[in-house]
Amino acid sequence: MAESIKRKTKRQDPRLLILLFPGILMMGLFTFYPIIKMFIMSFFDWKIGFNQQSLFVGFQNYRDVFADPIARRSLVNTLYYLILTVPAQIILGLCVALLIVRITRFSVTYRLLYYLPVITSWVVVALLFRYIFSNDGLLNYFLADVIHLTNGSVGWLSSRWPAMTATAFLGIWKGIGWNMVIFLAALQAIPKQYYEAADIDGVNNWQRFRYITLPGIRGTLLFALVMLIIGAFNTYTPIAVMTEGNPAHQTEVVLTWMYTQTFDSLKLGYSAALSFIVTSMNIVIAVFLFRAFKAK
Repeated sequence: MAESIKRKTKRQDPRLLILLFPGILMMGLFTFYPIIKMFIMSFFDWKIGFNQQSLFVGFQNYRDVFADPIARRSLVNTLYYLILTVPAQIILGLCVALLIVRITRFSVTYRLLYYLPVITSWVVVALLFRYIFSNDGLLNYFLADVIHLTNGSVGWLSSRWPAMTATAFLGIWKGIGWNMVIFLAALQAIPKQYYEAADIDGVNNWQRFRYITLPGIRGTLLFALVMLIIGAFNTYTPIAVMTEGNPAHQTEVVLTWMYTQTFDSLKLGYSAALSFIVTSMNIVIAVFLFRAFKAK
């Protein structure tokens, strides 16, 4: 019996490879080849055009990135955005999920309402937030004319840290719904017998959350952390629409600065080196998180 199954599996192998070949080909052409090509480009002063020659410069592009004050500033801004958005999205998304999982009536309606920001266009909501935080926007009108907290307009988008904070508010607002859905699925997968046994033992809500809920969603928490960190490093639209990196490149993040260097300055080798530096940081953070959660 076992030998017949083994022979049958061997006979199916060529057909399985044929079925897998289109997917492998597409992944190779559009995933692995661009990564390898970009890694090679990071060691060249890469030129585009038929008559231009790309010169090998070694690690010079990487040295240029570390020596560039705007690149360092964009990295700091990205980390600031990450520190503000990732914990807030996880905490608020988990709180909303904990509330909705106990609701029996209209739970689908609440899920839809909280998930609506996720499916709205980044460009549209970024334009909306730019209006809210502009000098003549809704926030300044409320602070100056309604509650008289300020004497005039505040330039929320005219300086570095207020502008980065405003874009972080946009990221948090759009990310709560995604985290809510992820955590809601994890909460519903926890066996109810655990909570029933806890009720019999007379534990309070905090003990239920600490000893049953948190261990039960640990894998989901790790997944959300890694995905949100990668998303924070990939933020582009809020900055491009709300501040455009202004004033004087003070609000650049790594992706907006990479875009500027690629398409405005045509420094393709520099941009490739910057992208691999950011990728390496993501890998280091992800490995650290996996080991930390595994240790627990």
